[in-house]
Amino acid sequence: MKSLSYLNKYFIRYKWLLFLGIIFLIGANLFNVIIPLIVSDAVDDMEQSISGDNWMHVAFYLGGMYILFSLIKGVFVFFQRQTIIKMSRHIEFDLKNEIYTQYQRLNYNFYKANATGDLMNRISEDVSKVRMYLGPGVMYTINLVFLFIFVIYSMMKINVELTLYALTPLPLMSFMVYKVSSRMNRQSEQVQRSQSEISTIVQETFSGIAVLKTYAGEPKAKSKFNLASNQYLQRNMNLVITNSLFMPTITFLIGLSTIITIYVGGLLSYEAQSTVTNGNIVAFVIYVNMLTWPFASVGWVTSLVQRAAASQERINEFLKASPEIVNPSDEPFNFQGSIRFENVSYRFPNSGIQAIENLSFEIKPGETLAILGRTGSGKSTIIHLLLRQFDPDEGMIYIDEAPLNNINLSAFRNQTGVVPQEVFLFSDTIENNVKFGVAENESANRVQVEEALIKAHVYHNVTNFKKGLDTILGERGVNISGGQKQRVSIARALIRNPKLLILDDCLSAVDTETEETILNNLKNQIDKNTSLIVSHRVSSIRHADRIIVLDNGKKIEEGKHDELLALGGVYADVYNKQLLEEQKKKSL
Repeated sequence: MKSLSYLNKYFIRYKWLLFLGIIFLIGANLFNVIIPLIVSDAVDDMEQSISGDNWMHVAFYLGGMYILFSLIKGVFVFFQRQTIIKMSRHIEFDLKNEIYTQYQRLNYNFYKANATGDLMNRISEDVSKVRMYLGPGVMYTINLVFLFIFVIYSMMKINVELTLYALTPLPLMSFMVYKVSSRMNRQSEQVQRSQSEISTIVQETFSGIAVLKTYAGEPKAKSKFNLASNQYLQRNMNLVITNSLFMPTITFLIGLSTIITIYVGGLLSYEAQSTVTNGNIVAFVIYVNMLTWPFASVGWVTSLVQRAAASQERINEFLKASPEIVNPSDEPFNFQGSIRFENVSYRFPNSGIQAIENLSFEIKPGETLAILGRTGSGKSTIIHLLLRQFDPDEGMIYIDEAPLNNINLSAFRNQTGVVPQEVFLFSDTIENNVKFGVAENESANRVQVEEALIKAHVYHNVTNFKKGLDTILGERGVNISGGQKQRVSIARALIRNPKLLILDDCLSAVDTETEETILNNLKNQIDKNTSLIVSHRVSSIRHADRIIVLDNGKKIEEGKHDELLALGGVYADVYNKQLLEEQKKKSL
């Protein structure tokens, strides 16, 4: 239950709903325990008036009272659910928003270390199980407490001895609930982990469906899913077996209490000067059976609580996680265009690979720096470090001569336009995908969207679509080509008029002619602002003010295009090979 204590703040937030719910619940139970007394009076009165003339009057009176009290009880039950269950829905809403906000706060390395399916499962399945504890779990637990108190009081008011006999099986019932709870907790946690594994497998299958079909990997994927699904089934069945023991056992014990009540009550009613009547015995039977569902629900509620505890523990793992990167300042920041890396090194924590080692370079205001290197040389890592997705292990990064970890990070990012290597488009219209790039507290009209698409050299493609800018892109933009996705992503960065433009190998899916057109369109944007272009193609970076060449995270060459060609090193070798490839393509 320690994990569920995290939810206490929500109970305090919605204390009035909970308080009113308890009041309505008490009211419902008060009228509930009065009904057996009406039946008791009916039995005794009918015995006395069966030979008289007023039996019809007694029957209608007691029947009317029974119906009236039942209706009043029903009204209280309605409002009881309208408050406690409503409270649980409000808490579910707040908890999901808190988890989603926490997910946004956590950094790049967090998402590298955790599977997407598991993250989704915690905000959906786990929260749903917590909600069942907050609503039905809390409601039935409180109901059991008050109903038990009211029933025991009413029974003891009639006859203490008969009450003690009737309740003899209850300690055994409590012992069973206690013993099974720990087992339920363990099994519930195993079920939730299996559910996360299934969600992860399904999410990966859907995301990589093209690769799956290309390699005819359906049998392997199905086998992997079946293995996880069978494990989930087995763990669920173990939990079902544990749960299934409760209802028949509790029903048997309640039945045993009923038999004891009738037998002992019958003996007491024949004793001289006994106050136990036939009506009292009937009332006792109703009271005992009135406890059947609340005590039967103990197993179900215990299962709810244990599942919720297991789920909340998984949720708390993320809610208690602290982001590695936090915005250190709320002071206004106006980027002037200066960037400097000073002896920066970074090693990936999971793999231990040295991505960047002792790297130093500088970009002056309005200057364009290009970075060339083969795959795995550390190009994208530089961008992640510059945007402070993670901090360097050694060295320092300066923005306008101020340490990056001291400036207003949100303000800096709002003035930056990034076109990533791995393009991501939302399942939304083309227009809204472009507008997503609009900086905070700003807006853009359709004309500005069209201008950005023209600069990205993709507007002519968009106009050929049946719905134009209103075309809905499939998940991750699956219904347009790779080159079109890259160019829409470029438009998204351009529409915010960034003071720092970062192009991370974003023209790899277009031909050299289209690449040249896009770079010419971007010339004004690049010339007036600080720009960083990362590429493995010389054609994308040859017009940059300066070029650095990376190899295994180290800077091995630096200079202008002509200077590096004259040097005759790695850059010149890459240039000559790519030039030869282009000539071969043209000859074909």
